[in-house]
This record gives sequence, structure tokens and C-alpha cells, in this order.
Amino acid sequence: MLFKTAWRNLARNKRRTLVLLLTVSLGVAALFLFDGFNAGIMNQYKDNTIHAKTGHGQLNTKGYRDAIYEKPWEHWMEQPEQLTQKIRSLPGVTHVFPRVDFFAVITNGNLSVAGRGTGVSGHDEADFFWTLNVVEGETLRDQEQGIIIGVGLARALNVKPGDRITLLGNTIHGTMNGLDVRVTGIFHSGLKEADDSYFRIQMVDALRLLDTDKVETFAIGLRSDRDWPAFAQAVRTQLPELEATPFEVLDEVYYQHAVDWLGQQFAVIQLIILVIVTLGITNTISFTVVERTPEIGNLRANGESAWEVLQLLLWEGFLIGLIGAALGIIGAWLFNTLALPKGILMPPAPGITRQFNVKIELQWAMVFLASALGLGSTLFATWVAAWRKVHIPIGEALRYR
Repeated sequence: MLFKTAWRNLARNKRRTLVLLLTVSLGVAALFLFDGFNAGIMNQYKDNTIHAKTGHGQLNTKGYRDAIYEKPWEHWMEQPEQLTQKIRSLPGVTHVFPRVDFFAVITNGNLSVAGRGTGVSGHDEADFFWTLNVVEGETLRDQEQGIIIGVGLARALNVKPGDRITLLGNTIHGTMNGLDVRVTGIFHSGLKEADDSYFRIQMVDALRLLDTDKVETFAIGLRSDRDWPAFAQAVRTQLPELEATPFEVLDEVYYQHAVDWLGQQFAVIQLIILVIVTLGITNTISFTVVERTPEIGNLRANGESAWEVLQLLLWEGFLIGLIGAALGIIGAWLFNTLALPKGILMPPAPGITRQFNVKIELQWAMVFLASALGLGSTLFATWVAAWRKVHIPIGEALRYR
């Protein structure tokens, strides 16, 4: 009975109902869109880490990352081709990238600079690591004896794509070795220490320079980062001599710290939005309840108790909150789909040299949370506004103007 009466009351005063619905729906839509923007930013950082640096994680021999060895190559992995096939058979694996890190002196004939390099399978990595910030030339793909170098290193050597340079380094046996390579591209990571010293060459060239057939690391590409727990468990059971490390641990400074910092910042902003939305809803509902003081007095004069009148107003608040939340969710989804199909163009973030589009990623979990916040705020505001009005003397309520 109260539900039907509440529904009729909303239909009876369309202007008041429309104002309340608009207030609730705009608040819910703002919360929903902001959470989607947060998710888009976080996923952009995740993609930049996974597809520019580490993959979804990497494999080393057990304990390798926690120890310092005089001869680290003695703890590298042998028979990489056979090991690659075993890794490919593990759950969720789509890509396996063997890598080896080493130090070398880079010279252009006049100037020599110390640097740190990584041997990679250029053909396999080029399409997966698509967010690597190559600012000149092209990424390392199928070029024989190619090299891509950091922008600071290129500036120090005064080289550009197409120039030839020489790498000088020690083999694992302690003898000097050299390798002539051609600069194919120059990249910018956003980290000065990396840009001033880091380079990548083809794996076959790195193994020839080091005079070894072992690999130090396998970077792993999965169908999704959600597959990592199952993959890590499979490594522990099927390849116990190896250790799996996820990307958020490998790149803790850039990714995890940035995500943690942004998460706290967004939480504060979200709290501010929630407070503003709640205050807006409370103010609007309070105004409408005050307008209805004579109506409340009439209900009380007809024999309705204060609790019954309060229940009626709460039912109205519930319907307003429920319908307003639904309209807000639908409106936010339509706005995102029709007005922002490519996302929001953002300036370069730390570690990224290009503008990028952040897509507002609306999530089902936030549908329920934003709706609950909108509905809860409406019920709270109705309770606060109605409690005092239903308890004032009937005569005073009837005389209210």
C-alpha cells in the first residue's frame, strides 16, 4: 500500500520528481564515469609496463634475482630452445622471449661510452612490445646486426639511425670481443639513467659477443595478466628449477609506485565527489520535504502516525534513488559510447613521450557500487530531511507557509 502511494506521489508532482531524478542520476553518472577514468589510467600504466619493458613477467633460475654472483652466466639457462617449448605449454602462455643482459663499451670511432645492453629476439618482440617509445628510426625487428639505443646515449655518441657503431665487451670466458652494429632506432624511456646507457641488439649478436649459448631470462607474454597466478603455479610444479616474477615486482618503481600513488589520489578525489553528490542530493530532497510540510500535517491530521509518514517518504526516496541510479548508469554508458569512443586525449605521462588516449573503462562492479551510493545517499538524505518534519506538531505543520 505504501509503495503504491509513494509511486502515485511521484507521478502527481512531475516537476519535483524530475528535479530529484536529475540530481541523483547526475551524481551517479559522475561517480561511474570517474571510476571508469581511473580504471583507464591504471590500465594504461599497466599496458605501458607490460608492452614496453617486462612482458607479463619473467623466468630466471631459482634465487637468481636475489643473489649477486661473481660469474652470473654460470646460473643462466641452458638449452633455451627446449626450455622455450616447455614454457609455451604452460597455462595462458602466448609468447616466450629469451633475453640476456650484459655490459659493453660503445664507440663511434672517436668517443667511447659505457652502456648496458639486452639481447632480444627482435622479430618476436617487435609486435608484442608495441609501446616502446621509439622517437627516431624504427624498432628492432629483422635487421641484421641492428641496435636501438637510448636518446641520451645517442646524444652522447652523436649518432642517428643508419650510423654504424662498435660494441666492445668481455665474453663469459674473460676475453675481449667486438661487434659492429647499425643504429636502427632511438628510444626514450623517461628514465635518465636508462636513456643514457641502455641499448638492445639481436639475441644472436649478443650471444656471439658473449660467446655463449645460454640465456639469462625468459620474458613471458600471457593472454591476460589474470592468467599469471595459474602460470606461476604451473612453473612451481612443472619447472621447479625456475622462478617466476610478475611485472609489478620487476618494475616496482615505475608501475607499482605510480599506481599506488595515483590510487590514493583518486580515492581522495572520489571521496570529494561523493561528498558533493551527497550534499547536492540532501539539499534537493530537503527542499522538497520542506515544501511538503502542510501535506505531512494533513496526513498526520488524518490519523497517520509519524512512523507511517516517514515510511511513505522513505519509499519515495527509495524509488527516486533506484530510478535515478538506473538513469545515471544508462546515461553515463551512452555518453561514453557516443561522445568518447576513442577516450580522452591526455598529455604525456611520466615515462611516456607521446600523447595517449585514456578510454573510460566502465566496469560492472562499479555499476553496483555507484548505484548503491546513489540509492544510499537518497535514503539518507530523505531520512535526515523528513525525521524532524514528521515529528513537528500537527497544527504547526498545517499552518506552515
